[in-house]
Amino acid sequence: MRLRTGVEIEHDADLLTLTGAHGSFTLRNMSDGLVSAMRRLHRAVPLSELNSSLTDHERHQLQRILARLNKLLARCVVIDDTELMSLEPTAPDATYHPSPPRPGARLRLSKFSFARSRDDLLVLESPLAHHRALLPHPAAGAVVAALGTTSGAIELADAAGLPLPVVHNLLAHLIGANLVEVDDPESGRFASETDNALRQWDFHDLLFHSRSRSGRTDDPHGGVFSYLGDIPPHPAIKPPPNGPAVQLPRPSWRDIADRDPQLSTVMEQRVSIREHATLPIDLDQLGEFLYRVARVRTRSWPDGAHYETTTRPYPGGGAAYELEFYLAVHRCDGLRQGIYYYDPLEHRLILINDNESDCRTILDDASAATAFQGNPDIAITITSRFGRLSWKYRGIAYALTLRHVGVLYQSMYLVATAMGLAPCAIGSGNSDAAGRILRLNYTEESPVGEFVLGSRPHPHAPDTD
Repeated sequence: MRLRTGVEIEHDADLLTLTGAHGSFTLRNMSDGLVSAMRRLHRAVPLSELNSSLTDHERHQLQRILARLNKLLARCVVIDDTELMSLEPTAPDATYHPSPPRPGARLRLSKFSFARSRDDLLVLESPLAHHRALLPHPAAGAVVAALGTTSGAIELADAAGLPLPVVHNLLAHLIGANLVEVDDPESGRFASETDNALRQWDFHDLLFHSRSRSGRTDDPHGGVFSYLGDIPPHPAIKPPPNGPAVQLPRPSWRDIADRDPQLSTVMEQRVSIREHATLPIDLDQLGEFLYRVARVRTRSWPDGAHYETTTRPYPGGGAAYELEFYLAVHRCDGLRQGIYYYDPLEHRLILINDNESDCRTILDDASAATAFQGNPDIAITITSRFGRLSWKYRGIAYALTLRHVGVLYQSMYLVATAMGLAPCAIGSGNSDAAGRILRLNYTEESPVGEFVLGSRPHPHAPDTD
């Protein structure tokens, strides 16, 4: 084992302090022998070698110390004093026991394992694992590459040019850490093929789940402001695009209060309506809907805050409000067909694309997503300005924007229902096609939700949620 990269040791009298990115520990009453053993952990060293110069009492102390320092330690596989692979914990109190493969076993990477570059080093990770494998030596990388197909230990040793006992040692750690699967000796099948819970997980879904919540990752998590002083924060309100503007009418709150049903009634009446009436929605209704759902109510730069904030009718983490509205309009009395951006500060629509084919593409995609049950009056594309969240939040930014889409959907449903309109959220959309039509940069701002709005038929279509 060894200390993880970046861990520093400070020794003062009988105190020994270890500090790294993943925590710090102060150890008291450290003997010279224990201090010497701890300093040797800056390189990979066998536990037996650490213990060789210690008394029985010091060995017992060292065992307890290493258990406390688990998240600052990496377990290593070494050949000829060269580190082939190390495993470092990604979860608090993570442990594993090496599990050597049985003779004749067939092995492969878990379908949830993935390799990537991290800090200029090849690593192997999995949402099912509580450790990551660091692969500094090409031979270890060759073993992992060969595990992309079902193989035996002898085949892996041949592919990597390593002695068979060394490959067995590598595999024991990878199996124990849940990065590599071993076939069942009777059926020859793997757990990911027979475990019904695992079979129903897609790779990207399980990875997203594990990385957007704490517990299985040691990466920065939450509102840590990683880019403060390095990258300017995105503006609280997106600069409006150029184009002809249509000022939307603002509703009277007194009129709304007089005609709106009670909240409990609206919630009980909420249904997804995919077909629209013969007469279209009109500009007054559209203006009221957008005003009640998405307008900017206030903007401010609170004392001590690192960025400007706004308030809007729906809740938003950190008051960042990264979501934007684009409307593909097929039918709206008082508004010509086209694709519009909703300016939430000025409560207006700005025509950004009047190409009929582009508008038809978005509307047809929305129709297809509702099983072609209707020809939408208006298809609303909800985009996220990702940097507005990721400038502050690490690990949870995309999960947070999806949560915002969810609460926004509910707000849209309730307002549309109270107004007697036909609302329907859409489960998926083509981000590339919509991004091209809306002239967006995929990594800066991209669609994350879609919603169909129109006039309500009488009687309305049944709810199929």
